[in-house]
Amino acid sequence: MRILALVPGGIDDQILFFPTLDDLRVYYPTAEIDVIVEPRAKGAYRVCKSVDEVLTFDFKDRNGLADFGNLLGIIRDREYDVALSLAQRGSIELLLWMSGIPTRIGYEDNAGKWFLTKTVPLKTEQYAAYRYHDLLQGLEINSPCPDLALSVPKQDIEWAEREQQRLGIAESGYILIHGGSTQQAQEKGTEQVYPVEKWRQILADIQQKQPDLPIVMLKGSEDTQFAAAMLQSYPDLKITSPGDIGKLAAMIAGANLMISTDSAPMHLAAAVGTYMIALFGATEAKKRLPQSEHCVGIQSPTQRVADIKPEDVLQQIWRG
Repeated sequence: MRILALVPGGIDDQILFFPTLDDLRVYYPTAEIDVIVEPRAKGAYRVCKSVDEVLTFDFKDRNGLADFGNLLGIIRDREYDVALSLAQRGSIELLLWMSGIPTRIGYEDNAGKWFLTKTVPLKTEQYAAYRYHDLLQGLEINSPCPDLALSVPKQDIEWAEREQQRLGIAESGYILIHGGSTQQAQEKGTEQVYPVEKWRQILADIQQKQPDLPIVMLKGSEDTQFAAAMLQSYPDLKITSPGDIGKLAAMIAGANLMISTDSAPMHLAAAVGTYMIALFGATEAKKRLPQSEHCVGIQSPTQRVADIKPEDVLQQIWRG
């Protein structure tokens, strides 16, 4: 049996789809399971144990007939038996119909639902991982959605151990912070960066109460200016720049606490079980976080993450 999943979106969307892939592997242990994702999200599958091959297609691009023709050829050559689509685009569902895949599953409100063989309700008010897992109802799989889980390569765990030694935090433990990605904010059209001056208040309070607990900031390739401003504001801040999602997950797994905006690192923290406080603007926390004692969401009163008060964050840090 050969199964294909089309999963548009970034790395965070892929992580939220992992439980669906894991359940597919449970119910069809000998199946070949492939995914088609955007090039920017391919790296997520470094920590997924349930996928055989990752193919790429830029769902967001203005694709021409040649692009769709190439994708159709790839899908036809592999002779898939089942396709699960999160694309919700009529052109993609038409392409699946043209591919001849016998079982094509998507959501009921899909613009191309007439090209699907089975549809399921789109329940937008629930946690995104549950919404994705609902697609399995098209295969008569009605079990509860499993928890987020990762398969982190051994070499990435060893890298994280060396990085902790380099930062001088291997024995003491550490708090990890992620202030928000300016690139992700531009992509999604939302304000997701928490201001430096508010981080300063939070870090100063932590230092006062826990002076021996190091604070480490996750720095992405697009966060150079933000990291420089944070260091100027808080010179004792340590910086780490994991090179891929496996190393990032390993660093998050080693933290005592993580404070983050809505981002891929937030989902990784949920998956590895690190206690995490997440800051939300316009997006509702219940749609992005599982119900877990390890995950705390703080919702902005104005739909802007920058308007969350440092006092509200500190209250969650020191509660109990």
